[in-house]
Amino acid sequence: MTTSPLPLTVAENSQVEIEFELTLLDGTQIEKTDAPFTFTLGDGTFLPNLEEMLIGLEEGTTAKFTLSPERAFGGSDPANIHSMPRADFSEKMNLQPGVVIGFKTPTGEEIPGTIVEVSDDVVLVDFNHPLANHSIVFTATILAIHS
Repeated sequence: MTTSPLPLTVAENSQVEIEFELTLLDGTQIEKTDAPFTFTLGDGTFLPNLEEMLIGLEEGTTAKFTLSPERAFGGSDPANIHSMPRADFSEKMNLQPGVVIGFKTPTGEEIPGTIVEVSDDVVLVDFNHPLANHSIVFTATILAIHS
């Protein structure tokens, strides 16, 4: 009698080849792979909460998860909304509400800031994650697992 091998499942530190899509609850697409994507769980590629959902999935499985804002990118923190002098921005910049601009931190890291409001003297910039306060839907297909 022959037994078939147990299917491979995603575990901590597994190298996983997946296809995935992130959407908002209304179906608005945030990100989608257009080719298989390989990463190692725990390397910081995905939010820890997304990685947790992959653990235990079998090779060949497609799974769909909905994450609340608290489990996804968090809520908006009013302390992360800053008033900046209009003079700090180039005249050529498109300073319209909703535009996301990359800002350099003192350590050289780049963080996104979303323009909230523009006046003659001041630009109000929201440094919360652009997906703060949003529930997201994460759909992933496990194509291969390399332990």
